[in-house]
Amino acid sequence: MKKLSLHWKILVAMILGVIWALLSESFHSDSFNIISFNIAWLSPFGDIFLKLLKLIAVPLVLFSIIKGVSGLSNLSELGKMGSRTVFLYLTTTFCSVAIGLLLVNQIGPGNGFSFNTANFEEDSKVIAIEEKVNVTSTDSPLQFLVDMVPDNIFLALGDNKAMLQIIFFALFFGTMLILIDPKKKKRIDDLIDSLNDVFLMMVDIVIRYCPFFIFCLLAGNLSELSNESQGGVLDIITGLALYTLVVLLGLLIMVLCVYPLLMQLFTKKFSYQKFFNGIAPAQILAFSTSSSAATLPVTMDCVNKNLGVPNKVSSFVLPIGATINMDGTSLYQCVAVVFLAQILGVDLSFSTQLLIALTAVLASIGSAAIPSAGLFMMVVVLGVTPIDPMYIAIILPVDRVLDMCRTVVNVTGDATVSSIVANFEGEN
Repeated sequence: MKKLSLHWKILVAMILGVIWALLSESFHSDSFNIISFNIAWLSPFGDIFLKLLKLIAVPLVLFSIIKGVSGLSNLSELGKMGSRTVFLYLTTTFCSVAIGLLLVNQIGPGNGFSFNTANFEEDSKVIAIEEKVNVTSTDSPLQFLVDMVPDNIFLALGDNKAMLQIIFFALFFGTMLILIDPKKKKRIDDLIDSLNDVFLMMVDIVIRYCPFFIFCLLAGNLSELSNESQGGVLDIITGLALYTLVVLLGLLIMVLCVYPLLMQLFTKKFSYQKFFNGIAPAQILAFSTSSSAATLPVTMDCVNKNLGVPNKVSSFVLPIGATINMDGTSLYQCVAVVFLAQILGVDLSFSTQLLIALTAVLASIGSAAIPSAGLFMMVVVLGVTPIDPMYIAIILPVDRVLDMCRTVVNVTGDATVSSIVANFEGEN
């Protein structure tokens, strides 16, 4: 019997996880509550899986970027690769916000839709309070640049939300390695290579048992969501249908049209089948975990082995992309803000929507690559509109599903840019 590929195993595990959650909701008695069993006994394995991926992701980002930068022959080569990487990521992000604004204005999912917001005020207070602690109206538009520079790298390494600071340190450290005596550099390079190999081996071990963890993650999380809501699992997945369809349509355009078009324009050879088959494991894992940072080890493995992107390029481009490339998140934020304005009858001018687009791009750069980070960063985007952040609670029922989908777009964008950069560098 032919052995199933990893992405098919993950897909089967996802389907089984959803089916098990649905069955648990339908068949439980007072004597034995299957939903409680899922939360108590399956959900912890999903949490362990996410923690293992995040445990590996931070040092892998640190050592892979240092290795990638120090492997460059000179600072000129670093400057070329860095400028191309940032330019491509910003280009795709601006494309995503333009598509999102175009779709939500043309389709108008919130127009003529009367929504009772009173039921959401209590839950939304939590979001508003949490974010207002961190986001103030006096913040400079360049605050993300200040936040990018760590004052203590050891504290940054222990903070999952400080990925930009870790990347800054890795780039700075790797650049200095290029400038020091080659004999001294050789010893440090050997150490970095060895440490990088250790964490890559950790990736192989964790991914080997990935399907089991994915089953537990979905079964436990869906049961928990079902237990906390008045409706069921199907209500959670299908709520706010028109808004959801607009976001999904925009995400599909990015994945099926924009990224392939860029690949067709800027790479020597491009095959739809090879590209999507090559990154399928990373896409499915991104959908399962809703975290591009947690998916990073698998994304690096896919682009190296399946797309032929050399480690020198992927170790530099992908960790940066996992932090600053949030195409799906930016598109979602633009659609969500305009949707809320349509529901509440707030008229947003063209200039305000342009400001929303720019703010969404800047907010996505500083957004942590963790589940639902884009939801909280939306408070920053709403700051340029008269809409109260408490109304974010309106879109909470479908956020988790959309978070899974937009993370797939983020990861696909990372793979696309790494392939294009590799082609520019003559490495692919």
